[in-house]
Amino acid sequence: MDKLTAQNSSQKGNVYVDDNGIMRWENNKEEVKGFGVNYTVPFAHAYRSAKRMGIDPKQAIDNDVYHFSRLGFDLYRVHVWDTEISDTLGNLLNNEHLKTFDYLLKKLKEKNINYVITPIAFWGNGWPEPDENTPGFARKYGKGDCLTNPDAIKAQENYLYQFLNHVNPYTGIAYKNDPNLIAFEVSNEPHHDGEPDEVTNYINRMVASMRKTECKKPIFYNISHSVHLAEAYFDADIQGGTFQWYPTGLTYQKELSGNLLPNVSNYNIPFDDVIKANKGAKLVYEFDAADVGKSYMYPAMARSFRNAGIQIATQFAYDPTYLSYANTEYNTHYMNLVYTPQKALSLMITSEVFHQIPMYSNFGKFPDNSVFGDFKVDYSNDLAEYNSETKFIYTNNTNTIPKKEKELKKIAGFGNSGLVKYSGLGAYFLDKIDKSNWRLEIMPDAIWVDNPFGRNSPKKTVAVINWKTHDMSIQLKDLGKNFDITPINDGNEFASNVTGNSFKIQPGTYILSKKGNKRSWSPNDAFGSNQLKDFYAPKTTVTKPWFKHKSSNEVIENSPIELHVQFVAPKQPEQIQIVAGGGFNRAIIDIKNTHGYNYTGTIPADKVINGFLNYSIIVKMADDKYITYPAGDEGRPFEWDFYKNTPYRIRVVSKDNPVYLFNAEEDSQFLVREWVNTIRTVPTGNLNESEYQVNIENLLQRNTKTLDGEKIYNYAFKHFLKDELTSSNTDLSSKNNIVFKGRSLNNKTCKLEIAFVMADGVSFGGIIDINPEVNNYTLPLKDLKMVKTVTLPRPYPSFLHYYLDHNLNSSFNINNVESIQFSIGPGISENEIKNKHGIAIISVKLE
Repeated sequence: MDKLTAQNSSQKGNVYVDDNGIMRWENNKEEVKGFGVNYTVPFAHAYRSAKRMGIDPKQAIDNDVYHFSRLGFDLYRVHVWDTEISDTLGNLLNNEHLKTFDYLLKKLKEKNINYVITPIAFWGNGWPEPDENTPGFARKYGKGDCLTNPDAIKAQENYLYQFLNHVNPYTGIAYKNDPNLIAFEVSNEPHHDGEPDEVTNYINRMVASMRKTECKKPIFYNISHSVHLAEAYFDADIQGGTFQWYPTGLTYQKELSGNLLPNVSNYNIPFDDVIKANKGAKLVYEFDAADVGKSYMYPAMARSFRNAGIQIATQFAYDPTYLSYANTEYNTHYMNLVYTPQKALSLMITSEVFHQIPMYSNFGKFPDNSVFGDFKVDYSNDLAEYNSETKFIYTNNTNTIPKKEKELKKIAGFGNSGLVKYSGLGAYFLDKIDKSNWRLEIMPDAIWVDNPFGRNSPKKTVAVINWKTHDMSIQLKDLGKNFDITPINDGNEFASNVTGNSFKIQPGTYILSKKGNKRSWSPNDAFGSNQLKDFYAPKTTVTKPWFKHKSSNEVIENSPIELHVQFVAPKQPEQIQIVAGGGFNRAIIDIKNTHGYNYTGTIPADKVINGFLNYSIIVKMADDKYITYPAGDEGRPFEWDFYKNTPYRIRVVSKDNPVYLFNAEEDSQFLVREWVNTIRTVPTGNLNESEYQVNIENLLQRNTKTLDGEKIYNYAFKHFLKDELTSSNTDLSSKNNIVFKGRSLNNKTCKLEIAFVMADGVSFGGIIDINPEVNNYTLPLKDLKMVKTVTLPRPYPSFLHYYLDHNLNSSFNINNVESIQFSIGPGISENEIKNKHGIAIISVKLE
């Protein structure tokens, strides 16, 4: 049977911080390691949503915590919504939220998952909805006054004392004594701006109220905000500091493009000497690659955390499964085993990084650190991988050969590997029971049908779940060929016969047994902290057709156009066709299924003539029913009464036409930049033309100022190009010049650096002098030199590196361009750098 890899926390005793600033277990002196997620069902929007949907929050917790255990999490963290469980005097309210939180802690304990709790959040309970009129002190005083108002501070002292003394009715243990509760963080992101002695005094008062309960657990404080107060934080009675990391920024409103591994090459803490001098431990309370749908990022972030000496971390935030169809809780984040299987598997690998990679391990700079220990991250194949002697975990198709198949005890993956081939779109888990029996667990298909990172609502579906029979093959020497498959989860009666190594399978839990092997197990047998038969996944949510297709804006004449369509419906479509052009030039082209719910078809080159190409996509369903897109209505575009005939429309241009890289009228809303209130998009006097005005009062990047006093005078922003350039079929090698159309602001010349950022993160650019009159300014490609790449989106916390630190020495290749970077600052003289600077961009093109 699968044995627990870690002792129960009660056997390890309390956690303490040693003289080297390392958290250790009291009884065995081992280093504390842990990884998991934030999860909020007992509070705020998640709790309200469950009630509105008629869902029992406790049942939802049972389901999701089971998934935590399958993903190998052994840590949980949350900032408690104190505003929901306290009154204005800080008295603890034993209400539905606290009771549900107690239940969650009980379930985590059952799965041997430890926790870090932040008792004070300061937040209202609304997001993303309006705040409710909650009873707590946070609503009365707000975050700012909570840090300085004497009455608010007294309320927090009272609240912390009562919170730590609260006895969980499900466990009979007070929080202060719970062996699974390894540390407290006083409050969530306090943002101090007072004098150092005032800050120290405030923290000491909070800690004193906690220590008055006789709690002996380490107490942490957030030190990644207001870092100039680092000494003041450690002058207080704390045992460590807490950090966060959002290396891709927040709320981009759609999925970020391009290679983002350079953004997570390292986690540099410029005031680390202060922490070490005070023998402080470090933990990460929140992190995520926000607005990223790919799976390759998380293990790289964990590598950088371990290099920085961070012991434990929790991703923010795991979506309750019942809310994942809409992703309303935090639309810039999206994480759930069922709905984001590849990302969830990436977190499973990340947990292994925290447990296997020693603290302060240095694997060099990007791109050399993409392989570390038994781990690999691969942007080009959207792959994260863990390949040890006993475990093989991967987030996408891989050709990697497992190190030692004979020693393998766990396989988890998505797609195909040398051991498993699976045509479905869900995660699967294979766990060895004994030499002749393996446990197989398969999740249903997850299909993203809309932008999960945009403006979301319970009325909007961003992803659907589909239960479908798929092909699978498993090649394990333990099982051999023609092995037996037995369904064991409750209600599962799917029968499958194995031919060789191949079989059909549906979502559920199964035992795979070598042919002729005598049964030695029961579905109710223990399986770690679970039972062999355990399984949870929501039933099929596909009740209507879902269609997704992105049309190109512009293509080159006489070149074929490859179109990609995603279509999922309760029943498989009988046929999908493209109707391109009209009249005698009309073409009807079949679209073929390539994988899962994805279809591909090609409009031939002879139909792509200079001008505008109109096309529609027709899906034939059962009973000769047709649906035409983009209209989404029944019928076909050539039928006389199909009145909603609004086809897709593509500009078809000559190969000699310029390639537009940026157009302010269309592209300014999706620039990657830091918000400044003096930036805006304004129409010009010409039809369908605007200019993007970037006026910067002070180029000094104050948010990057650290204890070492580093000053960077630069304002940079970026536009992703990769998807547009790929879809246009343009031969970029025939272009010679970047042409900037625009002007300078403030009635003076302004220097602007324009640079191409390559797929590997290196940038090549040059500087142009822009005058106050609208004009075309040319920058020859042959003159581009390697320049600094700004880490965009800007990371949070902002003390992290402004420029990419790498070991790259590649040469410029126009076909490897992923984005274009604009910088105001390079080339400006020292006596001018502190002045106001600005430019207005109308367009940027290649000629």
